[in-house]
Amino acid sequence: MTGQRLVAVLMTALLAGCGPAVATTGPVPAGVRAAPERPYAVGMRQFTVDPDGIRPLPVTVWYPVDPSASPGPVTAPPAAPDVRAGARVAVGRFPVVVFSHGLRSLPALHAQLTTRWAAAGFVVAAPTYPRTNLRARSFTRDDVRNQPADAWRLVRHLVRLGARPGDPLGAHLAVDRFAAAGHSAGGHTTLGMFAAGQPFPVRAGIVIAGGRPVAGVARPLAPMLFVHGGADRVVPESIGRAAYARCLGPAAFLSLPGQGHGEYLNPSRPGFPQVLATTTDFLRWTLYADRAALRRLPADATAPAPALTTFTTRSLPT
Repeated sequence: MTGQRLVAVLMTALLAGCGPAVATTGPVPAGVRAAPERPYAVGMRQFTVDPDGIRPLPVTVWYPVDPSASPGPVTAPPAAPDVRAGARVAVGRFPVVVFSHGLRSLPALHAQLTTRWAAAGFVVAAPTYPRTNLRARSFTRDDVRNQPADAWRLVRHLVRLGARPGDPLGAHLAVDRFAAAGHSAGGHTTLGMFAAGQPFPVRAGIVIAGGRPVAGVARPLAPMLFVHGGADRVVPESIGRAAYARCLGPAAFLSLPGQGHGEYLNPSRPGFPQVLATTTDFLRWTLYADRAALRRLPADATAPAPALTTFTTRSLPT
Protein backbone atom coordinates (compact mmCIF):
# COMPACT_ATOMS: atom_id res chain seq x y z
CA MET A 1 0.00 0.00 0.00
CA THR A 2 1.45 3.39 -0.93
CA GLY A 3 1.92 6.11 1.65
CA GLN A 4 -0.83 8.27 0.12
CA ARG A 5 -3.29 5.38 0.00
CA LEU A 6 -2.50 4.43 3.59
CA VAL A 7 -3.15 7.97 4.78
CA ALA A 8 -6.44 7.97 2.86
CA VAL A 9 -7.54 4.75 4.56
CA LEU A 10 -6.63 6.11 7.99
CA MET A 11 -8.38 9.39 7.30
CA THR A 12 -11.57 7.59 6.30
CA ALA A 13 -11.61 5.59 9.54
CA LEU A 14 -10.74 8.54 11.74
CA LEU A 15 -13.07 11.11 10.30
CA ALA A 16 -16.00 8.74 9.95
CA GLY A 17 -15.64 7.73 13.58
CA CYS A 18 -16.75 4.17 12.90
CA GLY A 19 -15.53 0.77 13.97
CA PRO A 20 -14.67 -0.84 17.28
CA ALA A 21 -11.86 0.16 19.58
CA VAL A 22 -8.98 -2.03 18.52
CA ALA A 23 -5.39 -1.75 19.66
CA THR A 24 -3.24 -3.52 17.17
CA THR A 25 -0.80 -6.23 18.16
CA GLY A 26 0.14 -7.09 14.59
CA PRO A 27 3.50 -6.40 13.00
CA VAL A 28 4.59 -2.93 12.02
CA PRO A 29 3.62 -2.34 8.35
CA ALA A 30 5.96 -3.60 5.66
CA GLY A 31 8.46 -1.10 4.36
CA VAL A 32 9.08 0.59 7.73
CA ARG A 33 12.68 1.65 7.90
CA ALA A 34 14.96 0.30 10.60
CA ALA A 35 15.15 2.07 13.94
CA PRO A 36 17.80 4.82 13.99
CA GLU A 37 21.30 3.84 15.01
CA ARG A 38 22.47 7.28 16.14
CA PRO A 39 20.76 10.04 18.12
CA TYR A 40 19.19 13.08 16.53
CA ALA A 41 19.20 16.64 17.66
CA VAL A 42 15.68 17.71 18.62
CA GLY A 43 13.33 20.34 17.25
CA MET A 44 10.36 21.86 19.04
CA ARG A 45 7.16 23.44 17.73
CA GLN A 46 3.89 24.49 19.32
CA PHE A 47 0.37 24.82 17.94
CA THR A 48 -3.20 24.69 19.20
CA VAL A 49 -5.82 22.16 18.16
CA ASP A 50 -9.32 23.71 17.84
CA PRO A 51 -8.18 27.18 18.97
CA ASP A 52 -11.70 28.58 18.61
CA GLY A 53 -13.49 25.58 20.14
CA ILE A 54 -14.79 25.03 23.65
CA ARG A 55 -11.70 22.99 24.57
CA PRO A 56 -8.69 24.49 22.77
CA LEU A 57 -5.73 22.17 23.10
CA PRO A 58 -2.23 23.69 23.03
CA VAL A 59 0.35 21.13 21.91
CA THR A 60 4.11 20.99 22.23
CA VAL A 61 5.86 18.77 19.69
CA TRP A 62 9.43 17.50 19.94
CA TYR A 63 10.82 15.81 16.85
CA PRO A 64 14.07 14.56 15.26
CA VAL A 65 16.19 16.99 13.30
CA ASP A 66 19.48 16.40 11.50
CA PRO A 67 21.48 13.78 13.42
CA SER A 68 23.94 15.10 15.96
CA ALA A 69 27.62 14.29 15.80
CA SER A 70 27.41 12.22 18.95
CA PRO A 71 28.51 8.61 18.28
CA GLY A 72 26.50 7.12 21.14
CA PRO A 73 23.56 4.70 20.70
CA VAL A 74 20.05 6.10 20.57
CA THR A 75 18.64 3.64 23.09
CA ALA A 76 19.52 5.89 26.03
CA PRO A 77 21.06 9.27 25.14
CA PRO A 78 23.12 10.14 28.24
CA ALA A 79 22.89 13.92 28.01
CA ALA A 80 20.03 16.31 27.45
CA PRO A 81 19.49 16.66 23.66
CA ASP A 82 20.20 19.86 21.81
CA VAL A 83 16.70 21.33 21.31
CA ARG A 84 16.22 23.75 18.41
CA ALA A 85 12.95 25.68 18.26
CA GLY A 86 11.45 25.64 14.78
CA ALA A 87 14.20 23.52 13.22
CA ARG A 88 13.46 21.52 10.09
CA VAL A 89 12.36 17.93 10.71
CA ALA A 90 14.89 15.28 9.71
CA VAL A 91 14.37 13.39 6.47
CA GLY A 92 11.90 10.51 6.68
CA ARG A 93 8.71 9.67 8.56
CA PHE A 94 8.82 9.02 12.28
CA PRO A 95 6.43 7.21 14.64
CA VAL A 96 4.37 9.42 16.94
CA VAL A 97 4.04 9.25 20.73
CA VAL A 98 1.18 11.22 22.33
CA PHE A 99 2.38 12.15 25.83
CA SER A 100 -0.11 13.21 28.54
CA HIS A 101 0.93 15.23 31.59
CA GLY A 102 -0.38 14.77 35.12
CA LEU A 103 -2.41 17.05 37.39
CA ARG A 104 -1.02 20.59 37.76
CA SER A 105 1.72 19.85 35.28
CA LEU A 106 2.80 20.90 31.79
CA PRO A 107 4.47 19.20 28.82
CA ALA A 108 7.66 21.18 29.46
CA LEU A 109 8.01 19.60 32.90
CA HIS A 110 8.45 16.19 31.22
CA ALA A 111 10.98 17.35 28.64
CA GLN A 112 13.84 15.44 30.28
CA LEU A 113 12.14 12.25 29.08
CA THR A 114 10.24 13.35 25.98
CA THR A 115 13.17 15.10 24.32
CA ARG A 116 15.27 11.96 24.73
CA TRP A 117 12.53 9.95 23.01
CA ALA A 118 12.60 12.48 20.18
CA ALA A 119 16.38 12.13 19.96
CA ALA A 120 15.83 8.38 19.60
CA GLY A 121 13.72 8.86 16.46
CA PHE A 122 10.16 9.59 17.61
CA VAL A 123 7.85 12.56 17.23
CA VAL A 124 6.44 13.32 20.69
CA ALA A 125 3.23 15.37 20.74
CA ALA A 126 2.26 16.58 24.22
CA PRO A 127 -1.08 18.34 24.76
CA THR A 128 -1.72 20.81 27.58
CA TYR A 129 -5.07 19.71 28.97
CA PRO A 130 -7.47 22.62 29.54
CA ARG A 131 -8.69 21.97 33.10
CA THR A 132 -5.83 20.06 34.76
CA ASN A 133 -2.64 21.84 33.68
CA LEU A 134 -0.46 23.90 36.02
CA ARG A 135 -1.85 27.21 34.71
CA ALA A 136 -5.50 26.21 34.32
CA ARG A 137 -7.85 29.06 35.27
CA SER A 138 -10.52 26.66 36.49
CA PHE A 139 -8.65 23.58 37.64
CA THR A 140 -10.65 20.42 38.28
CA ARG A 141 -9.26 16.92 38.61
CA ASP A 142 -12.58 15.47 37.47
CA ASP A 143 -11.82 16.73 33.97
CA VAL A 144 -9.37 13.85 33.54
CA ARG A 145 -12.33 11.80 32.31
CA ASN A 146 -12.53 14.08 29.25
CA GLN A 147 -8.83 13.88 28.42
CA PRO A 148 -8.79 10.62 26.44
CA ALA A 149 -11.16 12.30 23.97
CA ASP A 150 -8.81 15.32 23.87
CA ALA A 151 -5.90 13.01 23.08
CA TRP A 152 -7.90 11.44 20.25
CA ARG A 153 -8.62 14.93 18.87
CA LEU A 154 -4.87 15.42 18.72
CA VAL A 155 -4.42 12.08 16.94
CA ARG A 156 -7.02 13.07 14.34
CA HIS A 157 -5.33 16.44 13.89
CA LEU A 158 -1.94 14.81 13.30
CA VAL A 159 -3.43 12.39 10.78
CA ARG A 160 -4.90 15.36 8.90
CA LEU A 161 -1.47 16.99 8.92
CA GLY A 162 -0.03 13.78 7.51
CA ALA A 163 -2.45 14.02 4.59
CA ARG A 164 -1.65 17.66 3.85
CA PRO A 165 0.84 17.87 0.95
CA GLY A 166 4.02 19.68 1.86
CA ASP A 167 3.16 20.30 5.51
CA PRO A 168 6.53 20.83 7.27
CA LEU A 169 5.58 18.55 10.15
CA GLY A 170 2.89 16.30 8.69
CA ALA A 171 5.13 15.15 5.86
CA HIS A 172 7.34 13.48 8.48
CA LEU A 173 4.67 11.75 10.57
CA ALA A 174 4.22 7.98 10.31
CA VAL A 175 0.49 8.15 10.96
CA ASP A 176 0.19 4.35 10.91
CA ARG A 177 2.41 4.11 14.01
CA PHE A 178 1.04 5.86 17.10
CA ALA A 179 1.78 5.11 20.75
CA ALA A 180 0.37 6.78 23.85
CA ALA A 181 2.21 7.53 27.08
CA GLY A 182 1.62 9.58 30.20
CA HIS A 183 2.46 10.20 33.85
CA SER A 184 0.06 10.07 36.80
CA ALA A 185 -3.32 11.44 35.60
CA GLY A 186 -1.70 11.38 32.19
CA GLY A 187 -1.18 7.66 32.71
CA HIS A 188 -4.90 7.35 33.50
CA THR A 189 -5.58 9.32 30.32
CA THR A 190 -3.32 7.03 28.32
CA LEU A 191 -5.10 3.94 29.59
CA GLY A 192 -8.42 5.61 28.79
CA MET A 193 -7.40 5.83 25.15
CA PHE A 194 -7.65 2.03 25.04
CA ALA A 195 -11.23 1.92 26.33
CA ALA A 196 -14.05 0.83 24.04
CA GLY A 197 -15.44 3.13 21.39
CA GLN A 198 -12.40 4.51 19.62
CA PRO A 199 -12.02 4.01 15.85
CA PHE A 200 -8.25 4.16 15.47
CA PRO A 201 -5.67 1.71 16.74
CA VAL A 202 -2.78 2.84 18.92
CA ARG A 203 0.05 0.34 18.69
CA ALA A 204 1.37 0.61 22.26
CA GLY A 205 0.96 2.36 25.59
CA ILE A 206 3.26 3.45 28.42
CA VAL A 207 1.57 4.16 31.75
CA ILE A 208 3.85 5.86 34.29
CA ALA A 209 2.56 6.08 37.88
CA GLY A 210 -1.02 5.65 36.67
CA GLY A 211 -3.69 3.10 35.93
CA ARG A 212 -7.07 4.29 37.24
CA PRO A 213 -9.98 3.82 34.79
CA VAL A 214 -11.28 7.21 33.61
CA ALA A 215 -13.24 6.41 30.45
CA GLY A 216 -14.47 2.88 30.96
CA VAL A 217 -12.42 -0.14 31.92
CA ALA A 218 -9.58 -0.65 29.46
CA ARG A 219 -8.38 -4.15 28.57
CA PRO A 220 -5.72 -3.38 25.98
CA LEU A 221 -4.72 -5.84 23.32
CA ALA A 222 -1.78 -3.64 22.34
CA PRO A 223 1.57 -4.04 24.11
CA MET A 224 1.63 -2.05 27.35
CA LEU A 225 4.47 -0.99 29.64
CA PHE A 226 3.77 0.12 33.20
CA VAL A 227 6.33 2.07 35.25
CA HIS A 228 5.64 2.63 38.94
CA GLY A 229 7.38 3.57 42.17
CA GLY A 230 6.91 0.96 44.88
CA ALA A 231 6.41 3.65 47.55
CA ASP A 232 4.10 5.88 45.50
CA ARG A 233 1.61 7.50 47.91
CA VAL A 234 -0.22 9.52 45.24
CA VAL A 235 -1.17 6.59 43.01
CA PRO A 236 -0.29 3.38 44.86
CA GLU A 237 1.54 0.75 42.90
CA SER A 238 -1.43 -1.57 43.40
CA ILE A 239 -3.41 0.68 41.01
CA GLY A 240 -0.85 0.15 38.28
CA ARG A 241 -0.62 -3.56 39.04
CA ALA A 242 -4.39 -3.93 38.69
CA ALA A 243 -4.33 -2.23 35.29
CA TYR A 244 -1.42 -4.45 34.26
CA ALA A 245 -3.42 -7.53 35.25
CA ARG A 246 -6.34 -6.42 33.04
CA CYS A 247 -4.22 -6.29 29.89
CA LEU A 248 -5.25 -8.85 27.29
CA GLY A 249 -2.12 -8.43 25.19
CA PRO A 250 1.61 -8.37 25.90
CA ALA A 251 2.50 -6.34 28.99
CA ALA A 252 5.48 -5.51 31.17
CA PHE A 253 5.80 -3.88 34.59
CA LEU A 254 8.87 -1.93 35.72
CA SER A 255 8.76 -1.32 39.47
CA LEU A 256 11.13 0.96 41.36
CA PRO A 257 11.06 -0.21 45.00
CA GLY A 258 11.22 2.55 47.58
CA GLN A 259 10.54 5.32 45.06
CA GLY A 260 7.58 7.64 44.98
CA HIS A 261 5.44 9.29 42.35
CA GLY A 262 8.00 10.22 39.72
CA GLU A 263 11.40 11.25 41.02
CA TYR A 264 12.83 8.56 38.72
CA LEU A 265 11.88 10.81 35.77
CA ASN A 266 14.66 13.21 36.78
CA PRO A 267 18.03 12.38 35.15
CA SER A 268 19.84 13.16 38.40
CA ARG A 269 17.86 10.61 40.41
CA PRO A 270 18.28 6.83 40.74
CA GLY A 271 16.23 4.79 38.34
CA PHE A 272 16.19 7.28 35.47
CA PRO A 273 18.66 5.33 33.28
CA GLN A 274 16.56 2.17 33.65
CA VAL A 275 13.29 4.02 32.93
CA LEU A 276 14.77 5.78 29.89
CA ALA A 277 16.34 2.64 28.43
CA THR A 278 13.25 0.50 29.02
CA THR A 279 10.73 2.99 27.62
CA THR A 280 12.92 3.82 24.62
CA ASP A 281 13.48 0.19 23.66
CA PHE A 282 9.79 -0.56 24.23
CA LEU A 283 8.95 2.16 21.69
CA ARG A 284 11.62 0.92 19.30
CA TRP A 285 10.13 -2.57 19.45
CA THR A 286 6.48 -1.58 19.10
CA LEU A 287 6.86 1.25 16.55
CA TYR A 288 9.97 0.22 14.57
CA ALA A 289 9.65 -3.58 14.87
CA ASP A 290 13.11 -3.64 16.45
CA ARG A 291 13.41 -7.20 17.78
CA ALA A 292 16.82 -6.50 19.27
CA ALA A 293 15.21 -3.78 21.40
CA LEU A 294 12.62 -6.31 22.58
CA ARG A 295 15.37 -8.68 23.63
CA ARG A 296 17.14 -5.87 25.51
CA LEU A 297 14.16 -5.02 27.72
CA PRO A 298 15.03 -7.23 30.73
CA ALA A 299 18.60 -5.91 30.80
CA ASP A 300 17.40 -2.33 30.25
CA ALA A 301 15.18 -2.61 33.29
CA THR A 302 17.79 -3.93 35.70
CA ALA A 303 21.26 -2.83 34.55
CA PRO A 304 23.52 -1.62 35.99
CA ALA A 305 21.95 -1.82 39.44
CA PRO A 306 19.25 -4.53 39.65
CA ALA A 307 18.49 -3.64 43.27
CA LEU A 308 16.87 -0.42 42.02
CA THR A 309 14.16 -2.12 39.97
CA THR A 310 12.12 -5.24 39.36
CA PHE A 311 10.78 -6.24 35.95
CA THR A 312 7.96 -8.65 35.20
CA THR A 313 6.27 -9.52 31.91
CA ARG A 314 3.14 -11.21 30.60
CA SER A 315 2.96 -12.72 27.11
CA LEU A 316 5.84 -10.71 25.64
CA PRO A 317 7.14 -12.39 22.47
CA THR A 318 10.60 -13.88 22.58
